[in-house]
Amino acid sequence: MHWTKRREKFRAYLEGDKCYHPGSVFDAISARMAEDIGFEVGMFAGSVGSLSVLGLPDDIVLTLSEFAGQAYRINRAGQLPLIVDADHGYGNALNVKRTVEELETAGVAMLTIEDTELPKAFGTVGTTRLISVEEGVGKMRAALEGRQDPLLVVAGRSSAAGVNGIEDAIKRTKAYEEAGVDCMFLAGIETRSEVEAISAEVSIPLMLGSTPDEIRDLDFLGSQRVRFALQGHKPIMASIKATFETLKQLRNGVDPKDLDGASAELLAKFTCADNFKRLKKEYLG
Repeated sequence: MHWTKRREKFRAYLEGDKCYHPGSVFDAISARMAEDIGFEVGMFAGSVGSLSVLGLPDDIVLTLSEFAGQAYRINRAGQLPLIVDADHGYGNALNVKRTVEELETAGVAMLTIEDTELPKAFGTVGTTRLISVEEGVGKMRAALEGRQDPLLVVAGRSSAAGVNGIEDAIKRTKAYEEAGVDCMFLAGIETRSEVEAISAEVSIPLMLGSTPDEIRDLDFLGSQRVRFALQGHKPIMASIKATFETLKQLRNGVDPKDLDGASAELLAKFTCADNFKRLKKEYLG
């Protein structure tokens, strides 16, 4: 597989002046749908990976190989540039370097490495703690050393704004920018003044988690160098709900013909059925 074109496209978005909502995807078909609908980029989160691969909550039990494998399946399904949430890099700085190597090979356009203390240590459940800035810088530098394709975007990530306050978020963003990251993903930002405060202190592009109404305006975010803002992960939640309700109705005796589902045309479109018809005719007689 060749990943260059999608990474070039992603770099153009990152270096532009607009803010985009990534489409939250979790498998090959959802990625094809997001691309067909017109999303500029996709987002595969660690929490979504835990749900789609293991059926478990986001408690850092998903392994790197499991996450990278699902990212690869998503990437090979189309040409949608993909952002992935690589959590804490699955360990210390050496693990972070390995994480970047594996996810680069899997075809991602951008990956984020966060400075949350993960997995949670004994006695800290129910709290959110961050590693030191110095350790965070070490992780960012290791991530950059693990990158072989210069088009791959390596981003720092921090929840400092919601944990320690905006001043610590600025401090960490500046430190990771100095370490060389291409972008910074900030979780827990709540107000326009917080966005403006961080944007004024750094020069790299920014990404935000799900935003409150006050800062949901894409024009405002674009003016503050925010290039991507998440909208949560509704697609997989909707998929879980629809699957549960369909199975429940079948178990309760509802006739399958009375239940809604993907039409033959929709299924054919997103399973590339026409192309497989051509392949079968060409190579199987």
